[in-house]
Amino acid sequence: MQQLPLDGVKVVDLTSVLAGPYCSYQLMLFGAEVVKVELPGSGDLARRLGPDDELNRDRIGASFLAQNAGKKSVELDLKSLAGRMAFEAMVTGADVLLENFRAGVLARLGYDRDRLRELNPRLIYCAISGFGQSGPMSGAPAYDQIIQGLSGMMSVTGTPDTVPMRVGFPVCDTIGGLMAAMAICAALAGRHRTGRGSFLDLSMLEASISAMGWTVSNYLVSGVEPEPMGDQNATAAPSGTFETADGPLNIAANQQTQFETLCRLIGRPELPADPRFALPEGRKAHRKALNAELNDALRARTALEWEELLSGHGVPAARILTVPQALALDQLRHRGFLTELSFPDGTDRRLTVTGNGVLVDDEPLRPPASPPRLGAHNEEYAHE
Repeated sequence: MQQLPLDGVKVVDLTSVLAGPYCSYQLMLFGAEVVKVELPGSGDLARRLGPDDELNRDRIGASFLAQNAGKKSVELDLKSLAGRMAFEAMVTGADVLLENFRAGVLARLGYDRDRLRELNPRLIYCAISGFGQSGPMSGAPAYDQIIQGLSGMMSVTGTPDTVPMRVGFPVCDTIGGLMAAMAICAALAGRHRTGRGSFLDLSMLEASISAMGWTVSNYLVSGVEPEPMGDQNATAAPSGTFETADGPLNIAANQQTQFETLCRLIGRPELPADPRFALPEGRKAHRKALNAELNDALRARTALEWEELLSGHGVPAARILTVPQALALDQLRHRGFLTELSFPDGTDRRLTVTGNGVLVDDEPLRPPASPPRLGAHNEEYAHE
């Protein structure tokens, strides 16, 4: 593969579980060298997380395997003299230091911002935490579900009968990791101009609220408090999940021309002339009646038939897939989204991991190696 954007960038990664490792996984995919610094004997907690108990006992749990391919693993005890000396040598030669301890933990170990700046004035130091490094909540523990609840996200997920409901995957961890990766890349670009490092204080709570888009902006701008609407989109109609002959179908006919095309293709060309449905605001106000009319017509064909017909005419529509069905899509195969690696336990078992959806000069980003066993690179960094 050609040179990647972050080739030559060295990242010392003190993070564990998901938000931090997801961030450093993105950096690795773009070419950075990522060295995981792990607790001797136990390592990243994610090594023991996942549905396969045997993998968990072997310190290569599914949660770890998913986000740590292509990285190196070094065991260091930052409370020991030898561990501190090795850590300081690594920081001195690094471009990025990434951690997701509670606020102040690394400083209490003797490595506050000033000390790190002494070791390496060009260092980009990124601290990911639930609430940021300052403020009345800064010392509180936080996992993804805690942030989902505090952000307001759970209050708008589900229906009025089921709310509050957790999003079905750790979305706040993922958002936090993505925002941290973006901030690090921005800081690296800034350092290219100034020659100076920087301190990045990433709050998962703030990043998650920022990512909620119109749910937050509608309230801030117009004072409209968002409500849970299940599978319907509050900003447009028809936009949501509809019924077909064999299962649900998502349709997002948010533009007038899309709505008119939809009505024509399902055999209901008269609907746009109905005063209730003629204009976008009317369609939102009479959403229930409109959905009933559409569902009656959509039950005539399968979800796949409608997906192909509607999408082919410019109306956004698609089936609702399971995770296995999504991963089997020809589209993902075409773009090289999945990469097969050898399993780190030395067996013939194969490991499949995801990319990140970015092609660089038409090539997908792939991890160059399997996830590391705990301490697999100890000797490589023993004398740094």
